[in-house]
Amino acid sequence: MEHTTVIVLAAGQGKRMNTKVRKQYLLIKDKPVLFYTLDCLEKSFIDDIVLVVGEGEQEYCQKEIIEKYGFHKIRAVVTGGKERYHSVYQGLQAISWKNDIVYIHDGARPFLSEDMLQRAYDAVKESGACVLGMPVKDTVKIADESGFVKDTPNRAFVWQIQTPQVFWHDLVMDCYTRLMEQEKILLENGVKITDDAMVIEYFSDTPVKLVEGSYRNIKITTPEDLEIASVFVTK
Repeated sequence: MEHTTVIVLAAGQGKRMNTKVRKQYLLIKDKPVLFYTLDCLEKSFIDDIVLVVGEGEQEYCQKEIIEKYGFHKIRAVVTGGKERYHSVYQGLQAISWKNDIVYIHDGARPFLSEDMLQRAYDAVKESGACVLGMPVKDTVKIADESGFVKDTPNRAFVWQIQTPQVFWHDLVMDCYTRLMEQEKILLENGVKITDDAMVIEYFSDTPVKLVEGSYRNIKITTPEDLEIASVFVTK
């Protein structure tokens, strides 16, 4: 198999949780949210992990996450940046070893599975770039600037995007380098980068393949999400 590294993003503040504790450290059935993500990766075929954390949290993660739960695949712990894409770039720069495929995953998505990892691996080997997601269940409306319905896209072609998002290492490194070089211009033009696929879309001609994730692959963002997660863990 190709050598694989996962960048796990765990630097988010989680303001919508209305708690002083960052969401990735909140507990689901007596273990932190981040544990479940790292536990899946530790037991999978993935070779290495880069953990991106908030400023000043390296020591805490080392003692309370890595050492406490015996994670051995984490080769680097680095500090994230102001925006998500800054954190991804920091993670990419930390990969100093020979690597072929990069997974980028939100640490606040605790229900990753080996099947999802494998589907993404198979897809990226074929296409060079893929993202996990699921077809939307609800009708989606596009709004205009005044808050009125502008368009209703065909639901059959609308997906809600998840992570991991997976790419050949050289491709994603090149695109992120170009993003950082042109960040000021993009911001001046009102372009807001919200996921890794957008970076590939902007700075390469490589099409991004949509790969089935899971409706359980939720991101812990609000207190309600934490309640749902507790049910999933119980099952």
